[in-house]
Amino acid sequence: MKTVATIAALAAMANAHATFQQIWNNGKDLESTCARLPSTNSPIEDYTSNALQCNVSPAAAKGKCAFAAGDTVTIEMHQQFNSRDCKTEGIGGAHWGPVLAYLSKVDDAATADGSSEFFKIYENTWAKNPAASQGDNDFWGTKDLNYNCGKLSFTIPKELAAGDYLLRAEAIALHAASPAGGAQHYVTCYQLTVTGSGTLVPKGVTFPEAYSKTGPGLGFSIHADLDSYPAPGPKLIAGGTKATPSLLTFGTLSGAPAAGAPADDEAPVASASSAAVSTPAAASTPAATPSSPEYYQCGGMNYKGATGCAEGLECKQWNPYYFQCVKSGSNNGSQPPPSNNAPSTGAPSNNAPSTGAPSNNAPSTGAPSDNAPAPKPEPTNVTPEATPSAAPSAPAAGAGEKKYTLETFIAFLQEEAGAEKAAKIRRMIEALL
Repeated sequence: MKTVATIAALAAMANAHATFQQIWNNGKDLESTCARLPSTNSPIEDYTSNALQCNVSPAAAKGKCAFAAGDTVTIEMHQQFNSRDCKTEGIGGAHWGPVLAYLSKVDDAATADGSSEFFKIYENTWAKNPAASQGDNDFWGTKDLNYNCGKLSFTIPKELAAGDYLLRAEAIALHAASPAGGAQHYVTCYQLTVTGSGTLVPKGVTFPEAYSKTGPGLGFSIHADLDSYPAPGPKLIAGGTKATPSLLTFGTLSGAPAAGAPADDEAPVASASSAAVSTPAAASTPAATPSSPEYYQCGGMNYKGATGCAEGLECKQWNPYYFQCVKSGSNNGSQPPPSNNAPSTGAPSNNAPSTGAPSNNAPSTGAPSDNAPAPKPEPTNVTPEATPSAAPSAPAAGAGEKKYTLETFIAFLQEEAGAEKAAKIRRMIEALL
């Protein structure tokens, strides 16, 4: 049975939602002028709903954004509306999964209803972390999004035909997913007008028909040791951008088409197979000491991740197997029980990049490293890990400590947070057990 601290952290994860809001053109911030912003930051989970096209009843956009074929697009996501705080993760809550972008050619982007065919022009999905033993701690597109101030960049294919398009930006969270379903979709559509001399109008797919809850990359558990991950949806078109996720801590992406300079002939858009983004090279400046945000694991028997906590937090020992970053001075007794109340979503480390446009420069830090005193650092695993199955059982509850079962904890959540949220957390817990 997982510790109550781990289950409480799952409750915090369930509350982290987000929305794609802003867009950039070659480094110019266009804000949300052409975004059809949804009314809430909640995900889409119904695979029969037309909300998978452009979200639930999005507001009308102010206008259209002008792009030329070959321009660099940067999409920007944040957890709250009208907030562009780089100290807060773009989506947060350990919502790991792929980030995708689609285009649909339409007669008028201002009036198109999203029922037309979409073709995929960008995907940033998964890459293996050699130091990780479960997929949660691998590289993911949403980690790049989280640790790059909510921004990811790609290019509009150079051969694309001129005209109006809907740009469909999507992040898929797999924290509660399993082979039976449970993926969460965060979607925003932008209204574009593209200029150029190309003639390419690729064949596409329609939504919601393109996805199913048990489909490739959607009916999928990330909590095991992974050796592959199938990207959801159709194949990337020729000329699309295929990125390899590369961040485990706050940094700056390197190698991707970045805002600030138009793509050239050497940009990674020649073909889908050759468009992989390079892993950031180590810079000459010293690597930053890894630190974990609130409610993330920071120690314990057999734990190999970061042992430092963000400013204002301390690494708290709940039992010999699970140490957690919590606010300094909170419940400082020897191995106390966690609070019966689920914690709010923790803020990440505050060494985030500025809100400026993404840069082509390699990050100032090298590859993410362990904070453990080992002779050779390894990439940081910041996601709370399950208690190792080979470890001895945790100490018995002390005087006054409440003993929880899954059923009593879910009953508590139903009372405190409602049946719908409790059901989501149950799926997350059962996927980990």
